[in-house]
Amino acid sequence: MTYAADRIHEEVAYLAYHFHWSLDQILDLEHADRLRYVAQIARLGGK
Repeated sequence: MTYAADRIHEEVAYLAYHFHWSLDQILDLEHADRLRYVAQIARLGGK
């Protein structure tokens, strides 16, 4: 199963916006770790 490219772009944009990480830094994360960071930002009130 492949992960939708649109979803990856959303995660990357969200993390880059909030953490100011580079594309390479974000894509080097395991998928589960990326999702954890996205969820944590959302819980902290990130939009």
